[in-house]
Amino acid sequence: MTTLPSDPGSPTPRETGGGGIALSVVIPAYNEERRIVPTLKAIADYLARKEWGAEILVVDDGSTDGTAGLVAEIAGAVPGLRLVRNERNRGKGYSIRHGFAECRGPLVLLTDADLSTPIEEIEKLLRAVREEGSGIAIGSRGLDPSTVEVPQGWLRRTMGKGFNVIVRTLTGLSIRDTQCGFKLLKRDLFVPIFRAARVDRFSYDVEILYLAHRRGIRVAEVPVIWRNSPQSRVSFVRDSFQMFWDVVGIVLRDRMGRYREPA
Repeated sequence: MTTLPSDPGSPTPRETGGGGIALSVVIPAYNEERRIVPTLKAIADYLARKEWGAEILVVDDGSTDGTAGLVAEIAGAVPGLRLVRNERNRGKGYSIRHGFAECRGPLVLLTDADLSTPIEEIEKLLRAVREEGSGIAIGSRGLDPSTVEVPQGWLRRTMGKGFNVIVRTLTGLSIRDTQCGFKLLKRDLFVPIFRAARVDRFSYDVEILYLAHRRGIRVAEVPVIWRNSPQSRVSFVRDSFQMFWDVVGIVLRDRMGRYREPA
């Protein structure tokens, strides 16, 4: 379906990309066999109601369970659904870059497989991108606490706040929540950014936002509904240290000129 509605929060015909695609939804997935089908059904049902020209790309990150098989099995019944596979487990950042490289829509939504932020919240991000002129709109849990319907545990909240302080201190970003997995961006603005990006795991968000800031791309932080999923893939110890060093690496690469595009 490529007929697009005219409501203010929807893509317009002139924003439609190849094959009548107006929106690409990219979902990184690693061992998500218990959650991926309900997530895809929720997204597909929402897109069907909106009648947008859309595609859904699930990037299987070397899963060892039945994730890829389930996606392939229902692909024929879900319009626009495609399975993209990494040859082995590479990380969330790598998977996002892989999905971004494969998508065709001029607007790209990045969302997690657990759908902690309901798909309907995309309309808030669309308004920020289309009406306010932002190049990227990111869902945030840090602007309005009332939108967090199911919070994380105390330890994870404390870790998240600590990580945000580190990010703000090292990068100069004023963003309150870089890690919410719900982001809408204009594809053409981010092609060079994703080509330059190097972070393969959980700090990929910081890298693309840092590079966007350095390029003068307007970033809108938008409060969204968020419901914590207890099956988090983030390890307290291993991933916390890795995320810290990833942020240090982002700043060092920038200062060494590693993000500059060749002439």
